[in-house]
Amino acid sequence: MNGLREPAVAGSFYPAKSDEIIGFIEKAMGLVEIKEDVSGAKAYVAPHAGYIYSGKTAAYAYKALSKKDDIEDIGTIVIVGPNHTGHGAPISISVENWKTPLGIIENDIELTNEIANAEGIAKDETAHQYEHSIEVHLPFIQHLFPGKKACFICMGDQSIEAAVLLSNAITHSAKKLKRNITVIGSSDFNHYEPASTASKKDGPLFEQLEKMDYKKFYELKENSHESSCGYGPITVSLLYAKDHKARKGVLLSNTNSGDTNREYLSVVNYAAFTFV
Repeated sequence: MNGLREPAVAGSFYPAKSDEIIGFIEKAMGLVEIKEDVSGAKAYVAPHAGYIYSGKTAAYAYKALSKKDDIEDIGTIVIVGPNHTGHGAPISISVENWKTPLGIIENDIELTNEIANAEGIAKDETAHQYEHSIEVHLPFIQHLFPGKKACFICMGDQSIEAAVLLSNAITHSAKKLKRNITVIGSSDFNHYEPASTASKKDGPLFEQLEKMDYKKFYELKENSHESSCGYGPITVSLLYAKDHKARKGVLLSNTNSGDTNREYLSVVNYAAFTFV
């Protein structure tokens, strides 16, 4: 029997009460509109800050997911987030079911075990215990796509080699088990610089994601000292999509924390992408 990962950031990053969570999600989903055809999308990128800052941006990714042509056939959503705490293994996959105020989202333990068979990926709960980058996405999934299972993967090692390893493990495991899945890479973008600086640093990275050039994405990030926290999960999402014949990235929304608090001298940048 699986253990249970209790919510760590309910009441801080997102509401603690189920009716408030549902109210936020419903309002956010009603405000976003996607004009481009994303029905054939293979994977997604969404931010993981507090809902008041990045929740509407995240809603763009989930609106795109709702338009996926085979969404009814998707049984499992693989969520890959960065490790902010520094605890646990370099690539940590949880074997527990996860709880939020909306209830329990079931771990696809068969797929989890298969992914964990890959060298370099460890079954480890310590990386997940206080980490928010996966948890904040779960209420969206629970409310909008009830009954979907999930795999929960945290990347402390975000090297390009780790991203390739993890993407390959996800792809091969899903194929072996004949799973119809999708992948969400959890990330915010540039941190704690003026909004104009964030735009200058992130703009070129967005262009590489649109081109699906992950090597250039890494190169530009390093050279510009851009501080996105989930560049590894972004790349896993991109590579999974590329392996499934996606040919371009689509920038769905780009905002920053100043749009909420009107403090533009030090912002966190947010973006939602899909790979089609």
